[in-house]
Amino acid sequence: MSTVRVVRPVLAALLAAATALVGALPATAATPVRDPNGNHEMGSQIRLHEGTPRSAVVPTALAATVSGIDVASYQGNVNWASWWNQGKRFAYVKATEGTGYTNPYFAQQYNGSFTVGMIRGAYHFARPDVSTGAAQANYFASNGGGWSRDGKTLPGVIDLEYNPYGATCYGKSQSAMASWIRDFGSTYRSRTGRDAVIYTSTSWWSQCVGTASFSGTNPLWVARYASSVGTLPDDWAYWTFWQYSSSPIDQDYFNGATDRLKALATG
Repeated sequence: MSTVRVVRPVLAALLAAATALVGALPATAATPVRDPNGNHEMGSQIRLHEGTPRSAVVPTALAATVSGIDVASYQGNVNWASWWNQGKRFAYVKATEGTGYTNPYFAQQYNGSFTVGMIRGAYHFARPDVSTGAAQANYFASNGGGWSRDGKTLPGVIDLEYNPYGATCYGKSQSAMASWIRDFGSTYRSRTGRDAVIYTSTSWWSQCVGTASFSGTNPLWVARYASSVGTLPDDWAYWTFWQYSSSPIDQDYFNGATDRLKALATG
């Protein structure tokens, strides 16, 4: 008997078995849309450059704080009721990046967090290398980053972290970066009546902005994945938000009781 005649039936049987096995496997969920060239959610580049702990971070006991989360397209459609039941009372949602990207899940995430009872706000992933601060502030304010005095909307956030596309400081000197941030901030305030919250890490700020003072106008959201908040950037004496973990989702604290969070929302 020819060897070919023996092998062919065996291969056919193996192929049929493999096809049956694949058909029996459960279907996987659709992968959420990632931001252009990567998952540029809040803190993604800080975690990449500064590292994260291998185990979940457990912050040391703090005085009055409010627990919250932040999300981007990577999280897809969020189960807001589940997070509410886990004690999360505020949320920030990525709205925009540069002047050419909007989060395709923004409506579900922004409106869903509001509907379940959370105080929510929007954030913008800054791209100082592609356009002016004013252009990006206007883009952000026009695409989800606005503010209203409804007691449930937090001021917008400018997310300033390591450049996912190239040079750490987007090719800018410290003085030029500070000017770019002021351009964004003044334009955002003229559009919304609020000063933007600045999200950053102490390391990135020290490298790329230095000692330019924003503490008198802009609340600080510091990223540090550890049990304590550590040294703050520049001359900020206190933090308003702290992103302390990314497991199983970005975990945040507001520095104050619920009434102070509501006061921030109402302006």
